[in-house]
Amino acid sequence: MDITLDKNDDQLSAILTVHLTEADYGQAVDEKIKEYSKKAQIKGFRPGKVPAALVRKMYGKSLLVEEINGMLGKAVDGYIKENNIKILGEPLPVDSTVNFDTDKDFDFKFELGLLPDFELPADQALKVNRHQVSVDETTLQETYDQIGRQFGQSTNPETSEAGDYLYGKLKKADADTEQTVLLPINKVKNGVERFVGVKPGDTITFDLQDAFGGDVSAIANFSGMSKDAAGAATGEYVLTVEKINRTDKPEFDQELFDKVFGKDIVTSKEEFDEKVRATVQENYDREAEGLLNRQIIDQMVDNTTISVPTEFFKKWLVRANQGKLTPEQVEEHYSDYERELKWSMIRNKVVEDQGLKVSNEEIVERTMDKIMGQFNLPEVNEELRESVRSFADNYLKQENGKNYVNEYEAILAEKVLENLRGKVVVTDNLISAEDFRSQNAG
Repeated sequence: MDITLDKNDDQLSAILTVHLTEADYGQAVDEKIKEYSKKAQIKGFRPGKVPAALVRKMYGKSLLVEEINGMLGKAVDGYIKENNIKILGEPLPVDSTVNFDTDKDFDFKFELGLLPDFELPADQALKVNRHQVSVDETTLQETYDQIGRQFGQSTNPETSEAGDYLYGKLKKADADTEQTVLLPINKVKNGVERFVGVKPGDTITFDLQDAFGGDVSAIANFSGMSKDAAGAATGEYVLTVEKINRTDKPEFDQELFDKVFGKDIVTSKEEFDEKVRATVQENYDREAEGLLNRQIIDQMVDNTTISVPTEFFKKWLVRANQGKLTPEQVEEHYSDYERELKWSMIRNKVVEDQGLKVSNEEIVERTMDKIMGQFNLPEVNEELRESVRSFADNYLKQENGKNYVNEYEAILAEKVLENLRGKVVVTDNLISAEDFRSQNAG
């Protein structure tokens, strides 16, 4: 067996050729034929007495192909590992005109996409902003409104009032396409009288931008449009009312406290208010952290020079996603695929350079924390903790170990971002919750 690697001029792709002679595979094929003749059941011959020559004639070609395919897989993988060749995806077989009936020597070619070495930006060379979100009274009131809608008594009155929601079909006045919406009357800034006093079956014609005072986020939230589409939605729209939704606010009593936060977690209105504020703040802090991480990823990808074997990558994406991606789809979204690839390479480099690892105990502990969080179990005794551990172990084994891999990848990603955070300049930026939502609405 002879293996050669010929790199293209760009050093980003190569052709790996495996040359096989009969001496490489002949003995193994003979052994397969002998073994098969012992098991073959062919009419006219007793089991185990089928002549090897007959087996070779009937099955020799398929056994030859099976043996060569096995040899090729091991040879290609072994060569890549032994020579520490960093490749993108997997080797792609090059079409050939091999004749297994007559040929004794074979050449098999594989196309490789090569991943280049690269350097990360210098420490402290990149700058990102970290939002410090302050929870304002407007945001808190919206949270209480949400609690009221979720836990209050819902009714469907005949006539709408100012705090109601109008369920129905919305369409542009001169269009036929309509969409189902739930319009909050309390978000209407101008002409609110048009929405009050209506009944199921009524239609309301209004200027969408004017009615919501140009609040793109409000329009996007109730209509399901993207932020860009909501900003471009000008002119008159028609809402056909099908139903009026009203929710009577619940009493702020222990029953409500338990429904929202779990039994006896809070026992007074004061504690409830504190818990609501703390929970809202935690949610915004988590969103801000997620935004910071995305900024770090974008900055690293944008400022790290990495050459990618473009043509090979496109070809590999189509083959690796056979039936799911077409060449046209790959071309359309290629820039996104390339950014994902570059981030994957950066992440792997950080893991390798910094020796980052994830232990089994970290994976189990993280899973246990998630389970206890889902069941509102901030503190548990040792016996219950063992039960949670058993539940976590069982969960991690499910989906053929996919859950375990997902937790491993999540922890490793956090460690990579934590490491990179120490290499960039992070500037804190105070911002209100309302402004934060407005700036980061989709």
